[in-house]
Amino acid sequence: MRLLGVGMCAAALLVGLAVAPAQADTGAGYTPGPGLRGVGWAAKATGEEGVRFRGLAAVSRSTAWVAGSKGTVLRTGDGGRSWQDVSPPGAVAEGLELRDIEAFDARRAVALSIGEGGASRVLRTEDAGVTWTETFRNPDPRAFYDCLTFLDARHGLAVSDPVDGKFRILATEDGGRSWRVLPDAGMPAALPGEAGFAASGQCLVASGPRDVWLATGGGPVARVLHSSDRGLTWRAADSTVPAGDPARGVFALAFRDRTTGLAVGGDYRTGQASPQAAARTADAGRGWSRADTPPPAYRSGAAWFPYGRSTALAVGPTGTDVTTDAGRTWRTLDTGSYDTVDCTADGGCWAAGEKGRVARLEAVRTEGR
Repeated sequence: MRLLGVGMCAAALLVGLAVAPAQADTGAGYTPGPGLRGVGWAAKATGEEGVRFRGLAAVSRSTAWVAGSKGTVLRTGDGGRSWQDVSPPGAVAEGLELRDIEAFDARRAVALSIGEGGASRVLRTEDAGVTWTETFRNPDPRAFYDCLTFLDARHGLAVSDPVDGKFRILATEDGGRSWRVLPDAGMPAALPGEAGFAASGQCLVASGPRDVWLATGGGPVARVLHSSDRGLTWRAADSTVPAGDPARGVFALAFRDRTTGLAVGGDYRTGQASPQAAARTADAGRGWSRADTPPPAYRSGAAWFPYGRSTALAVGPTGTDVTTDAGRTWRTLDTGSYDTVDCTADGGCWAAGEKGRVARLEAVRTEGR
């Protein structure tokens, strides 16, 4: 489902989180020691103010890829101090909307463009974006691919909005070099109006070698579908995030492991209320519970924070929220506009969004240090 949205300008705030020790490169010569308390978004200038980055793949604290409008792909290997424009020439020429990117390392990445029919494509690079190969172009005018995910370096899936009444799943077993449409016998029927949201590259997510989840909206109920066999069969569960309108539903999922997950969303239209915009599960998505204190507005991206098993971030056009109790309560940390967020095991949390905005979560000086 094509998503349009308007964001706000960013304002960096301090984050009062107690996290494990990290070696943070803040760009200011400050290395935090044990007992790190303060972190916040540090903007990383990309020079692409006319691009909206909804695709983000964090590899480490130093390396990240972003993908967005106008066929744009950028890559950094120095923590965001500099960016290389590694955009696929064909995607730039056609102005493709690159809404998702998945990276295996600093050299290998797979990007998804969205749209009806042939606008939905998969592109792959093995040389840090110097060259790209188109490995899939959607031949069906009824299909519209929204999101992409990889379970490991070989197995990946992409999802299209329903075709013939069911979500369509595309699969690769060779790292994105070739793709095939999976049979839909194990896919439950879609609800009237139900679709995925191409908002942050997180409407389809994986954890471990076989488990994958799909977020939906637009129908009478916002659902989360789970597959434990790499997309062959699926089980649907109602979330607690409100739907009932084409602009409402679950926009992003994040799973810490194969059982513990978060769902965020709401109504993406500017000025529309988004009550109960977050949910949580502890049983692989079979059941979902409302957040006791949800984010105050629509959120389009989510990621588990690498330090602390109960800490996660959610981002959207009006701010960033954090939970330290696995999604039961959320509090706002920042009022800047971001569409997507991704974290790595070494403490590399990145966010990206409108006006070419990319930021990394970093330690900040506090009074008296």
